[in-house]
Amino acid sequence: MRASTGIPAQGYARRRRQLMRMAGDDAILVLPSSPERVRSRDTHYPYRQDSDLWYLTGFAEPEAVLVLVPGRRHGEALLFCRERDPEREGWDGPRAGPEGAVESFGMDDAYPIDDLDDILPGLLEGRTRVYYHFGRDTEFDLKLIGWLNRVRAQVRLGAQPPHEFLELGHLLDELRLFKSRDELKLMRRAAKISVQAHEAAMRAVRPGMFEYELQAELERVFRAGDAQPAYESIVGAGANACVLHYRANRGQVRDGDLVLVDAGAEYRGYAADITRTFPANGRFSREQRALHDLVCAAQSAALAQARPGVAYEAGHDAAVATLAEGLLRLGLLKGRLEKVIADGQYKRYYRHKTGHWLGLDVHDVGDYRIDGESRLLEPGMVFTIEPGLYVPADDTTVPARWRGIGIRIEDDVAITAEGHEVLTDGLARGADEIEAFMAAR
Repeated sequence: MRASTGIPAQGYARRRRQLMRMAGDDAILVLPSSPERVRSRDTHYPYRQDSDLWYLTGFAEPEAVLVLVPGRRHGEALLFCRERDPEREGWDGPRAGPEGAVESFGMDDAYPIDDLDDILPGLLEGRTRVYYHFGRDTEFDLKLIGWLNRVRAQVRLGAQPPHEFLELGHLLDELRLFKSRDELKLMRRAAKISVQAHEAAMRAVRPGMFEYELQAELERVFRAGDAQPAYESIVGAGANACVLHYRANRGQVRDGDLVLVDAGAEYRGYAADITRTFPANGRFSREQRALHDLVCAAQSAALAQARPGVAYEAGHDAAVATLAEGLLRLGLLKGRLEKVIADGQYKRYYRHKTGHWLGLDVHDVGDYRIDGESRLLEPGMVFTIEPGLYVPADDTTVPARWRGIGIRIEDDVAITAEGHEVLTDGLARGADEIEAFMAAR
């Protein structure tokens, strides 16, 4: 019996049919599962299914291959997977087996994974195009090339091998970019758990504790909500907040530090991604508040562009203009606003973009530009809005009171027909809100 994924079986079937319509009747699509990764000797990293295979099946087991054969009379959706094995299941847990793949996961047919070598060449024969993620899994690439060569070797006997090889992402990424009602429900749940985790961190923080103690608070809430970290949690106190992908989480929180927490839960495969920056002692200093207010204003400017028909890049441009103007006003940059933006001088303190697509992957799939132009926002798209400012501790071009301050504010936003929905709303964002929340601990 399949575990609940939050998406009904017919929802996965509908996605498969839609993808096959896009590929055409003379195509074949091949999607292997993520390989298991050894962590140390005979222990493995926690297994996480390939996002594309999960999107099309909800099947969580390793050693599986989904093959879609549009128009095939004897079944279009085929899954190769591990057979039932009571001995191994006693060690590793239950398996669906080929029978369960049909009964519980809605496959047209299913076969033991050990039969893939015998069956797949026959499925490739007679198909014109192969859709596959070339270069993602070198070992499977070589297997697929071997199966294709076996079909080519039979040309003199009348075999017709595929002659066109296409990147699967060209079709599948566009499907995944637009979230369904069921997907949005899961993303709201991931967001809610993440909000609760950030609140727990804000309540727990005290000068003298260590960053990993706050990480433990966050991830306890994730697991208590039947979720897990969507990515390595970032907890950076003081100057560590200026390291964009800081992961050590071993520093000590000092009185007067700001603490930047970038962490999100993954629920049923779907990610949330939130960043908040708050004072360890509950009160912002004057300089900390000035920069925090500026980042908050930049996020509001970007959020105002989050509506259908507006270019995706408009949010980033609005955030950059707000940050650059504020940095000039505070004296951290000098010159004319237009030149500071055109020359990229603001990048000294703001080095990243203002967001990214969000979904089954934290940095989710989907093109940001079409025919060289920023694509227009449409209902169903979900992305982050995350401006920031980072003044390195060793930046001697600015007064010492600004140095070592790192701030980022990040929320998850879904485009709706009317405008947008902030999935992570409800978590204190502005300096006054954060101070009030922390004062009530």
